[in-house]
Amino acid sequence: MRPERKLLISIILIWLFNISGIIGILIGYQDWFLSLTPLNLLLYLALILWNSKINLTLILALLIPFSIGMITEYLGVNHGLIFGDYQYGENLGIKIWGVPWIIGVNWTLLVYCTAAISKKIHHNIIVSSFIGAVLMVALDVIIEVCAPRFDFWEFKDGTAPLQNYIGWLATAFIALILFQKIHKTLQYAVSIHIFIAIFIFFTTFLFF
Repeated sequence: MRPERKLLISIILIWLFNISGIIGILIGYQDWFLSLTPLNLLLYLALILWNSKINLTLILALLIPFSIGMITEYLGVNHGLIFGDYQYGENLGIKIWGVPWIIGVNWTLLVYCTAAISKKIHHNIIVSSFIGAVLMVALDVIIEVCAPRFDFWEFKDGTAPLQNYIGWLATAFIALILFQKIHKTLQYAVSIHIFIAIFIFFTTFLFF
């Protein structure tokens, strides 16, 4: 299949799932649609892989944010380190030592997408990694408002502390540097649509 056709199909699927989820939740099917969150994240990652040349370098690069994400989240959930004191709910699926495995996929997805976007802004790896980390924190600020309502996760005092955002910035920055050092060729078009789709999804529920 031609790359242009793959890209078009991918963009259609991204927005089909995203808009369906927003509408489904708004009309009262929140529990069913939110239970599909892991499937949605896996679809996004699958679309990135579908539009990429899959090789050992790409797989190793993707394992970096997955591993960093799972380790740091484990430290947060079980020891209150890095991000603060919080616990995961049930809508993100099966947990490993208190951390849903799909969270590792989420870290992988966001690092890939923000790396692709930030590289379009600046080619220097330090600068692009910082830009990508800022994009991830900006998205997290919005998601944190919705997370308890969606039974994704909740902090001990009900509100994400400053520590969470500092932890996100530092962790994302490190993950982005390591990721970009290994993998250079990124799918910008798919990445920007995924990032905007996620941003619009959670922004919608700041108001509804």
